[in-house]
Amino acid sequence: MEALNQAILDARSRYTALNPLSQAADKDAERYFPGGNTRTVLHYDPFPLTMVGGEGAEIDDLDGHRYVDFVGEFSAGLFGHSNEIIKSAINTALNDGFVMGAPTKYERELAGLLCDRFASIDKIRFCNSGTEANLMALTTSRIVTGRDKVLAFNDAYHGGVIKFLGGPSAFNVPFDFVLANYNDTDGTAELIDQIGDELAAVIIEPVLGAGGNILADKAFLEMLRQKTTDVGALLIFDEVKTARLGAAGVQGMAGIEPDMTTLGKFIAGGLPTGAFGGSAEIMDRFNPRLKGALAHPGTFNNNVCSMAAGSAAMGQIYTPQRAADFFDQSEVFRHSLNDLFVAKDVAMYANGLGSMIALHFSREVTKTPSDITTGCRALRPLLHMEMLLEGVSVCGRGDMFLSLPMDERHLSKARDALEKFIDRYKPLIEQILQA
Repeated sequence: MEALNQAILDARSRYTALNPLSQAADKDAERYFPGGNTRTVLHYDPFPLTMVGGEGAEIDDLDGHRYVDFVGEFSAGLFGHSNEIIKSAINTALNDGFVMGAPTKYERELAGLLCDRFASIDKIRFCNSGTEANLMALTTSRIVTGRDKVLAFNDAYHGGVIKFLGGPSAFNVPFDFVLANYNDTDGTAELIDQIGDELAAVIIEPVLGAGGNILADKAFLEMLRQKTTDVGALLIFDEVKTARLGAAGVQGMAGIEPDMTTLGKFIAGGLPTGAFGGSAEIMDRFNPRLKGALAHPGTFNNNVCSMAAGSAAMGQIYTPQRAADFFDQSEVFRHSLNDLFVAKDVAMYANGLGSMIALHFSREVTKTPSDITTGCRALRPLLHMEMLLEGVSVCGRGDMFLSLPMDERHLSKARDALEKFIDRYKPLIEQILQA
């Protein structure tokens, strides 16, 4: 590992020399934030860049450098930084009054668009984030079933207080979680049988996002659908990220209808929001006209800026046909990366699906988090630094999210940066993975 550590130090030294203003801004922020940070996932060593502007698929930092934005706000930035339709919708909402304290047309329009798109969602409610959406869905499942246990998966992320990256987090809400291994069909089926009538819900990302953009096997999802039905538990699809894939998310492609679906990230055009929905039978528990209905308050659940932006984004821009076309275009790019890795004979693989990609140091698709080697994890900081130095911003853990404004110039820049990385470090990659 000594050679790798030295390579990382060298890359960070070049990075530091190029970004003195970002370094100073990060240091100054330590006066107010612990470690200069208010969002953990955005921190990386030696310091994160401070961004000052964005246009289309590109962003500008404090030191005057421009990057192609493959961070994509961790999938929320689907529409890029300057979509005129979304900006116009927000400005109209602002001009008409933006703290209404009442229902408005915008939330109803967006609700209709989402219910029409997802066959599993008869009715829906909005909240403020994907984290909230998952909390509401899980709490609903416990009330509906009268049970407490929730089955989730190792290395899954369902929000800041429902995460299992490397095991349960001390920050998690105190639900009675039971963890299974992702894509372990037989083992998970057996576990569901063991829990039986104590199981309230199974919650799953149909592409395991933070755990490596790992696609769930269709047979695995079909088993979850059948087993939850058998034991009377609810199946919750967390499609906060994956709803962007195809016309109706992964559930649409797989032809599987969960009992509840959670949404967020991109559905408000880049503004904060979340949503949870499902069958009319489940969601009518929230009907305030009915005696004993569940209360679901939230000052900004239906804030007009998010609702207006979402209505424009999902109604005028990211139509089902545009989503299907974007998925196909994104898959072409993802496969082009894997073609590059094969041509270079390097142990790298573009995992994921469509516009959600994770770069792994492996020669084959990763199907479960346990397939991700120590060497793969060790190489990620070097890849991250070198991509930034080439003007390509990717997530520190190797994720890449495509956005609608990207064109072939942006995609080629990413491929070129990866090719340079391989040409420079292929022997080191082989050394680390064989250690």
